Amino acid sequence: MASANAISTACVLPSPLKRGGSRNREVSRFQQRRAFDRSHQKNQFLVKASAKDIAFDQKSRSAMQSGIDKLADAVGLTLGPRGRNVVLDEFGAPKVVNDGVTIARAIELPDAMENAGAALIREVASKTNDSAGDGTTTASILAREIIKLGLLSVTSGANPVSVKKGIEKTVQGLVDELEKKSRPIKGRDDIQAIATISAGNDETIGLMIADAVDKVGPDGVLSIESSSSFETTIDVEEGMEIDRGYISPQFVTNPEKLLVEFENARVLITDQKISAIKDIIPVLEKTTQLRAPLLIIAEDVTGQALATLVVNKLRGVLNVAAIKAPGFGERRKALLQDIAILTGAEYQATDLGLLIEHTDIDQLGVARKITISKDSTTIIADAATKDELQSRIAQLKKELSETDSVYDSEKLAERIAKLSGGVAVIKVGAATETELEDRKLRIEDAKNATFAAIEEGIVPGGGAALVHLSTHVPAIKEKLEDSDERLGADIIQKALIAPAALIAQNAGVEGEVVVEKVKAGEWEFGYNAMTDKYENLVEAGVIDPAKVTRCALQNAASVAGMVLTTQAIVVEKPKPKTAAAAAAAGAGGYSV
Repeated sequence: MASANAISTACVLPSPLKRGGSRNREVSRFQQRRAFDRSHQKNQFLVKASAKDIAFDQKSRSAMQSGIDKLADAVGLTLGPRGRNVVLDEFGAPKVVNDGVTIARAIELPDAMENAGAALIREVASKTNDSAGDGTTTASILAREIIKLGLLSVTSGANPVSVKKGIEKTVQGLVDELEKKSRPIKGRDDIQAIATISAGNDETIGLMIADAVDKVGPDGVLSIESSSSFETTIDVEEGMEIDRGYISPQFVTNPEKLLVEFENARVLITDQKISAIKDIIPVLEKTTQLRAPLLIIAEDVTGQALATLVVNKLRGVLNVAAIKAPGFGERRKALLQDIAILTGAEYQATDLGLLIEHTDIDQLGVARKITISKDSTTIIADAATKDELQSRIAQLKKELSETDSVYDSEKLAERIAKLSGGVAVIKVGAATETELEDRKLRIEDAKNATFAAIEEGIVPGGGAALVHLSTHVPAIKEKLEDSDERLGADIIQKALIAPAALIAQNAGVEGEVVVEKVKAGEWEFGYNAMTDKYENLVEAGVIDPAKVTRCALQNAASVAGMVLTTQAIVVEKPKPKTAAAAAAAGAGGYSV
């Protein structure tokens, strides 16, 4: 047994030579691993978090409040018809602006904790600008006041969560009241008044916006561009403009201007590619009998089909032109459907199995006037069926309200404008670049305020609507059972008078006195800071869009509620200056 065991053991033991070889292999493998580890460590990035400053309780709240006050004071200077401008020293020439959100976005404070507070007010201004397009200064002032009063209550021992709930419930009640009190705009005078007030009482801008809305309608688009001259003008692009020109210059009917011009033309719309003659011969024969020009909108027209069209056009047999379909993919189909609805045509879609060769004359659209250049086409059509057009516009508006994409929003608004009336381009002119920037911002505010008023109606301006809303707070407060929630209602009641008081203050009048007089009056009664009179503001044309007032109040309360429930603030610790940098700074930046 012993010998057997010895044999089996001997059999499994490696020879001395083999043993040495395996040891060598292990050593080399170990050395390779170490070399790999060293090279890997060289290539690794070490990510270290920078040191943070942390402040708690009163210290954190007072630092944020200080930053909020600095930004709100700078923005508040511009409020009202007698508000002042602010100079922004940015890259290039300094800007002189009167626009709240532009000022708020430009302010960065050196102290990180104060800057965190300022960033919250920037958020209020930006959000209000995105949703309503105006009222950014009012929103900033409201937010500052709610935060200041709220922090006093929290420091005194109130429950911040309950105070926040009270603020939210009160604001919701006031928004409902605002909806009841607002009235829809009545004609051109209201539009002019809204635009004038929003542009800082510039009547020229008010008149211009009213003219533009008259021409393009409430669903139209107003775009603002810089003009090369000193004058500010309005150009209205009537009809639907497509960013596609003629396929061949041989289609031109006006050689001087290199344009194709048709009147009372038929329109064939398809997403198919036309290359064979047999596809279009039946349609050409039918339109020739009608003696009407024909516009073909297709994915492409090539080969024999294009040659046939060109030859017959040159011989005078046909009055025809062809353009490529606008857009790409799904957007192309949607645009072709828009054109079909506008002209009353039947869209010859591949998906539906409709072939061009089977197209009947009744399936062609009719356009009153068509102008085609080498890179664009304008179709002016008397919509065949108003009902279809209105339902299409309603569908696009629904899509617009649901989309989150900025690109999609722009394209949908463009399509709505093209279907409903057109696009008005305001070309802004000024003597200097500084004045041009200021005028563009004012016109942008006036435009946004006008469309906001069309959407949700108007309320008295000059901060009067907010002052009158403050008288409705006690009724809302009675429904609140929690004592801290009632504190939230009191905070909103006191904060609502701040914009009106600041407008009066900027006009050189005592704000508290103005507020008390306005409170005693009816809903439309208020203080006109421009004329220094107490009067019916709606009759005097001092009006604000209800949407702007609503968004300012909601956004201010939202951010303020978050600040009140804050107990600590964490910011990046400022890095100490190196000795060399400090020496250079001390020497005025020059080496000595």
